[in-house]
Amino acid sequence: MQKRIEVKKSHSDQDTVYLTSELFDGEITQASATGQIITDSDHVSFIYLVDINDQFTYVSLTKEVWPHLKEVLTHNKNVKLTINDTEIELPGVKEELSYLVENIEGNANYGDDMVNEVERVFLDKEEQ
Repeated sequence: MQKRIEVKKSHSDQDTVYLTSELFDGEITQASATGQIITDSDHVSFIYLVDINDQFTYVSLTKEVWPHLKEVLTHNKNVKLTINDTEIELPGVKEELSYLVENIEGNANYGDDMVNEVERVFLDKEEQ
């Protein structure tokens, strides 16, 4: 089964969006970002893939942190993720999110909830 952790908090400053996840079960000996984001329409979230201890871990970016992620697109901010006491720079967030938002807009294949939330948060559209 794929390990999955959820981002619980987010905040930003002038240059960076900071994400903090729930606790990772176990010691982190190695962690690196993959630069890949996928969608989880069932949970209305984006998933950033992180390699922790040579195992892919799904880091769930729920809609509660999307307003800060939107800042990455609109203000070209960097993204840093803290898991336990380990901070990881997440490259590729702007490119991956831009691509996904463009593909999700109006695309019923992602499900109504995902489409509506993405359009509302990232594209400032009213829910239909």
